[in-house]
Amino acid sequence: MKTVRLNHLRAALLLAAAAAGLLAAVALLVVVLYAQPAEANFPGTPGKIAYASNADIYTIKPDGGGVVKVTPATPTDDVEPSYSPSGKRIAYSSNEDGDYDIYTIKPGGGGIVKVTTNATTNDESPSYSPSGKRIAYSSNEDGDYDIYTIKPDGGGIVKVTHNDNTNDVEPSYSPSGKRIAYEGQDGPNGDDEIYTIKPDGGGMVNVTRNDTAESDPDYAPKGKRIAYSSNEDGDYDIHTIKPGGGGIVKVTTNTTGDYDPSYSPSGKRIAYEGSDGTDDEIYTIKPDGGGGVPVTHNDTADDGDPYWGSRQ
Repeated sequence: MKTVRLNHLRAALLLAAAAAGLLAAVALLVVVLYAQPAEANFPGTPGKIAYASNADIYTIKPDGGGVVKVTPATPTDDVEPSYSPSGKRIAYSSNEDGDYDIYTIKPGGGGIVKVTTNATTNDESPSYSPSGKRIAYSSNEDGDYDIYTIKPDGGGIVKVTHNDNTNDVEPSYSPSGKRIAYEGQDGPNGDDEIYTIKPDGGGMVNVTRNDTAESDPDYAPKGKRIAYSSNEDGDYDIHTIKPGGGGIVKVTTNTTGDYDPSYSPSGKRIAYEGSDGTDDEIYTIKPDGGGGVPVTHNDTADDGDPYWGSRQ
């Protein structure tokens, strides 16, 4: 465990202080404490944005440069990318074997691992835990969609939600790893709302309580806000809210649909999928609604499902 390793390192540094001088040991301790692997859900330096376009996964710099095609050119549908905390893998959903399963791949392409192996059901919307040891996803293996978690190697499946006859989708781990936000229905014929729940299935909280549709939740890096999409004003816009509910801020005010928000690791911007009137593109904007800029400029394809990773 990280705590145990750090305790051993602290002890070694205290011994080093006697021989090499207190200031040198303290400086080394600071390096050890802060040179931990970057985690996309925590504050950090914004890196590339992963997204789906023309049924493949790509990455792009926030300024629109450095586009990399990640998944191979096949007739399958590769969507919903999610960076691992280390930035060394991207999880995504693909119907390569007929139904949708969760896969992971290197950000530069290659090294594909099939995580879920359900032959007749759909596994979608992966989200890494902050430790990188679990992936949350939605699956209809029991008829309706529920939230599950799984190890990146495919073992240790845990069913998180157990709502019969309603669909729970679009999971997003909190920065602490202690909660998962998701989109769920408030009844068989109800509208979609944002909920949070513990990874073991306890302590469910209904975050939004509108009579309109709310979807696509994403935790802010410090866990103090959740971004989501809502059609409360007629068309879908990006909003943020406190994890316990309340304090809603409307971020986008476009007359076209805005979906799939993803906070930057710095928390200073939000990437989202929006329409330019012709097709969907990736945009970024400040959480207070200012400074919106386009990232992608494809005139022949819809770009969506953005996920903002950390710079490694």
